[in-house]
Order: sequence, then C-alpha cells, then structure tokens
Amino acid sequence: MIPRATDAGRKGRAERLLRRVRDNLWPMFQQAVAAALSWWIADDLIDHHVPLFAPIATLVALNTPLGGRGSNTVRVLVGVITGVVVGDLAYALLGHGTAAFGLAVFAALLITLVLDGERITMAQAAVGAVICVAAGRQAGTNRVLDALVGGAVALVFSQLLFPVHPVALLRRAESTTLSGLADALEFTARELDAPEEERTARTWEEVRTVYSLLDDLGRARADSISVAARTLHRRRDRRPLSREMAGALHLDLLGNSCFTLVRRALSLDAACQREFAPVLRDLSGALASFAAAPGSRPVRRHATRWALGVVRDAPDAGPAQAVAMWENVRLVVQDVLVSAGADTEAAERAVREGAEEVQLPEPPRGRRS
Repeated sequence: MIPRATDAGRKGRAERLLRRVRDNLWPMFQQAVAAALSWWIADDLIDHHVPLFAPIATLVALNTPLGGRGSNTVRVLVGVITGVVVGDLAYALLGHGTAAFGLAVFAALLITLVLDGERITMAQAAVGAVICVAAGRQAGTNRVLDALVGGAVALVFSQLLFPVHPVALLRRAESTTLSGLADALEFTARELDAPEEERTARTWEEVRTVYSLLDDLGRARADSISVAARTLHRRRDRRPLSREMAGALHLDLLGNSCFTLVRRALSLDAACQREFAPVLRDLSGALASFAAAPGSRPVRRHATRWALGVVRDAPDAGPAQAVAMWENVRLVVQDVLVSAGADTEAAERAVREGAEEVQLPEPPRGRRS
C-alpha cells in the first residue's frame, strides 16, 4: 500500500525535529554552563547582590546561530551601556515620572537605531533605560556590571574556548538544506504515486519549508565570513572558506531548480506523474546521500554518480510535457554536480553526454567546531 502523503509529511517533520535537536544540543549545553559560570562570578567573586542580569546577558548573547555569537555579544553590551547612560540622564533630569520613562525609552531606541539598527541592541537599550529610571542610578550601575560579566563569559566561550570553524558552520547549513530538498522531492514522489483519492493539498506546505532553509543558508554564509574575518585564530581559514562558498552559493540555484521541478511534476497528467515519481525519488536519494557528509569527496562522488545515473538514459523525444520534465531533471542534476564542486561547463557536458561521473576537486577541509 502506498504511504499517504500526510504520513510522509509527518516523517519529514520528525526527521527535521531530530536534526534540530541533534544540531543544537552542544550549543545549548555551552549556554547552560556559561550562564552558571556568569552567576558564580557575579555572585561569589564580585559578591554582587542578586546578580540576575549576568547569566541573562550571557544567555541572550549566546542565544543565536553559532557564527553570530561574538557579534551578538557586542550588540548586547552596546545596548545595555547605551540604555543605562540614557536612563541615568533621564532620571537625573526628570526623576521617576512617566515622562522620564517615555523619553528614556525613545532616546535609547533612537540612539541604538542610529548606532546599530539591530533589534537585540535596541531592546537591550530600552530595557536598560527602563531599569535606570525605575530603580535609580545604582540599579543601572549593577546592570552594566552584570552585562560586562555576562558578555565577557559569552566572548570567552564563543571566541576562545569554542570558536566555530567557518567551513564547518557552512557545511552544517549545506547539509540541512540538502536534506530539506531531498525531503521535498521524496514527499512529491509519494504524492505522485498516491491514488487520486488519497492525495492531499499539503504538498506545497511541506515544500515551502525549504525556503526557510535557503534563508538559513544565506545567514550561515554571512556568519562564516564574519567568523573568518573577526576571530583571530580562524583567519587562516579564509582561503578554504572561499572555495566552499562557491558550492554553497550554487545551492540557491539547486533549490530553485528543485522548486520548478516539483511545480511541473504536480501539473502533469496522472500517467506522466506515475512515470516521474521514481525519477524524483532517485533525485531525492542522491541529495540525501550528499547531505550525509557534504565535506567528504567519496560522498560527493557517490552522490554525483547517482544523480548522473538518473538522466543517463533519459529520452530526448516524446510528449511535450515529458520532454520539458526531463529538461528540468537534467538542470537539477547539473546543479547537483556544480554544488559538489564540478566545473559548470564540465557538469553541463557530463549531463548532455550521459557520463558516468564528473571530475571533482578535493573539498576544503572543515575541522570540527
């Protein structure tokens, strides 16, 4: 019996949930240890009375994707210090009144909007201003001290003890994106195979989740560049990162060609859909194998051979909709080859000539973060 598309969707969501938990366990453990350390420093070493904001500052600073933790920490510190300075001035001029609250918050938001424009900076500035106006200058001083302790611990964890490797950071995002594309094609294949009465209207709901994965990949690219540029002992990784970046950029094109393939497949007549369901399932398998270890040359070679096998005996003639589908399939395969490191012209030639494999360079090394 063919599995229902809803079952495939639940399986895909469960797998994504497991990947999310697996990928975030170590960063969450770091956050917990760093927060406890911040409390201990502020409470025992500095003897700060109820140092709540020290672990809070650490948690806020580290509660961001791995590549952005250092920048996030700086934003927290800038926001807190700006808010406290503005709040102190408002308190000195206007006291505890409603006007002081409104003026302090507006000024803190405006200043940080000009300085940084990031929401976390603006939020920390506004909170710092409110605390100063509500509780007085000493509360503001304690808030700055807590932020300095929490920020220092966050920087030690993110920049010295556990700095993320920029290539490894990018590879994680690549793996997640490739897995998402594989899930989308597998879900669509199941939908094409299912009897008419068992089909659902949720295909695009499942496929649309890949858009967010491509957005995450874009942020990972930016974060990896930032890590390589700003972390002292990661600057030597800028050359391998630039090589890896080329394949990661091409994943956007691969995502778009997969979306086009899905849309076209769902518009086919019933007979043609059944013909192309195994093709989409094969492409899904190639992408899933690539996602398993995108930094491994043997894995890349296996995935590209698998993808090339999908189009090796593809017909060049036939019904118009079938010919158009095969052209789209070839484009997906070509994008897989380029994403794996193949030269664009070599990938196009391999697909056109029905080659068994394409030459791939050795991937840049991405040490574990």
